[in-house]
Amino acid sequence: MRQIVTTRKGGPEVLEVRNAPTPEPGPGQVRIHTALAGVNFADIMVRLGLYPDGPSLPAVLGYELSGVIDAVGEGVAVTRIGERVTALCNFGACAEMVCVPATQAFPLPDGADLELAAALPVNYLTAHIMLKVLAPVQPGDRVLVHSAAGGVGQAACQLVRLAGGEVLATASPTKHDLLREQGCTVVLDSRDEKFARRIRVATGGRGCDIALEPRHGRWIMESYNSLAKGGRLVLHGFASATEGSGGTLGALKTLARVPWFQLNPVRLMNDNKAVAGVNLGRMWDQMDRLDHWMRHLLGLFAAGDIKPRIDRIYPAEEAGAAHLRLQQRQNVGKVLLDFRGESPA
Repeated sequence: MRQIVTTRKGGPEVLEVRNAPTPEPGPGQVRIHTALAGVNFADIMVRLGLYPDGPSLPAVLGYELSGVIDAVGEGVAVTRIGERVTALCNFGACAEMVCVPATQAFPLPDGADLELAAALPVNYLTAHIMLKVLAPVQPGDRVLVHSAAGGVGQAACQLVRLAGGEVLATASPTKHDLLREQGCTVVLDSRDEKFARRIRVATGGRGCDIALEPRHGRWIMESYNSLAKGGRLVLHGFASATEGSGGTLGALKTLARVPWFQLNPVRLMNDNKAVAGVNLGRMWDQMDRLDHWMRHLLGLFAAGDIKPRIDRIYPAEEAGAAHLRLQQRQNVGKVLLDFRGESPA
């Protein structure tokens, strides 16, 4: 079977297609014949050597996939064979055959599209934790969504609108028309380093109720300053470290611009604001909660209340191009790898 292997730290050229033995599911596991696998910023960070929780290299990356269960291990009902599922992996999803605990493979609604299903887990779980658990959106709330045209950003926009909130968005200018068409009431350039003032002007001086910040570094304080009293800032990424060629230098520059001392407990109390963070990769010991949230999202998916936006689907052999598209912020929605075709000669 084919695997996409990250051979060492570096650019997209370090990704290779390799043949590996077909794995057998262990006790409590299912084996999934992969249709599509999602590409996420965690994969980019591992490839660049910037993800502390990543696997040792060489490694198969990938947090999520869709496909069909074709074998089960001891303790798993054989009736699950043939199920169309979407699944979470603690890396390893970018392969033709993947074994995961049965609790991490979620049955899809009847007729669900496998392409859309592969784009659900990481982006929508991240958005759900931010907007339903840590900073619940109330009707009328103004929510600032940075990188709103990306995978998590698109999921967040949908969940905000579903809850009756108003989306204020930032993205590169080429994506502004799309965001306006989607109902974002304010759309700003994501490279604007002084956006807090613009948010206050747009909200009559009040500020936003929630800000979702995926970039880290210098952007944290500006997002904090865009909040109204009672506002909540949720951090959910380290994307600034991958700008340009990325690497250790980019990470150090990003860390150097973090407001380590400015956002202290006394200031938070005096400002009547809150700061929270999400790292889905640190939630593997909370699978009961992830299961509950994922089934809720699949219910919304089945009802048509949420629908992932697919940016581009690459053949598995073009994983490097898929990584580059995401790293360079060219995508609008989710980037996927397709394992359904035959490996080229």
